Amino acid sequence: MSHDHAHGHVRAGARHSGRLRVSFLLIVGFLVVQVVVGVTTGSLALQSDAGHMATDALGLGMALAAIGAATRASAARHRTFGLYRLEILAALANAILLFAVAAYVLVEATLRVDDPPDVASVPVLVVGVVGLAVNLVAFLLLRRGANESLNVRGAYLEVVADALGSVGVIVSAIVMWASGWGLVDPIVGAGIGLFILPRALRLGREALRVLVQAAPDGIDLDDVHRSLAGIDGVADVHDLHVWTLTSEMDVLTAHVAVTDNGSTQAVLTTARAMLAERFGLAHATLQVEVGTSHECKDMTW
Repeated sequence: MSHDHAHGHVRAGARHSGRLRVSFLLIVGFLVVQVVVGVTTGSLALQSDAGHMATDALGLGMALAAIGAATRASAARHRTFGLYRLEILAALANAILLFAVAAYVLVEATLRVDDPPDVASVPVLVVGVVGLAVNLVAFLLLRRGANESLNVRGAYLEVVADALGSVGVIVSAIVMWASGWGLVDPIVGAGIGLFILPRALRLGREALRVLVQAAPDGIDLDDVHRSLAGIDGVADVHDLHVWTLTSEMDVLTAHVAVTDNGSTQAVLTTARAMLAERFGLAHATLQVEVGTSHECKDMTW
């Protein structure tokens, strides 16, 4: 009898590593220009956008490193689940970096309100336009992968926020050029910082849910329990656990007690098909027990 449990699919992060790599090279290349112009012109809006783009670059680099490490080490015997969690750790690190950038920008903007510096608006405008173009290209490259991988989604969110930051830089430069109102620069910089915060919070929350092995969003454990218990030949279901290993890899374990006359193989086959089709849980480990004696009742955790 064949028991093929091989993971034939390519993980979500790995599927989009080529697009991540192109986006990384584009952003790193432009980051150098953005930092130089931001420092020489004294524009906080441009510096804040450069700081955010730096986290883009670092986040994309970590995402690529995590995907590569997870792919290379997935078959290591002493790592029974491979290094898939590295992708989630990279997403959490991205969230922390976003928080740090937002905090710096908000503090610096507050210090500049009373005495906004003179900013050369034309170079800021040119860099803002080019930055927007770079982010739009990265946005198109990462859009599809963001729906499949939490790690790619982290990079995608940073690119989206940075594109809007570039729009803010453009608006700031135009206003300064047209009116000479220097206060617009720290205001836009603070706006970029405030825009970053909720996205960082959402990404961090999603990564932490995976790391603490919470049940995936959209899966009702009571519904899973009822569905398993409703299978013909099943007397009881207990020790049910569902968690996410990494993006697109949800895992279930449970103890299933069958009736004395129940067919163990028939129950396993039905349960496996039901879990995959109804709940998307293709990787399920079911321990079968005969009767309802609960032989595992002495477990202390």
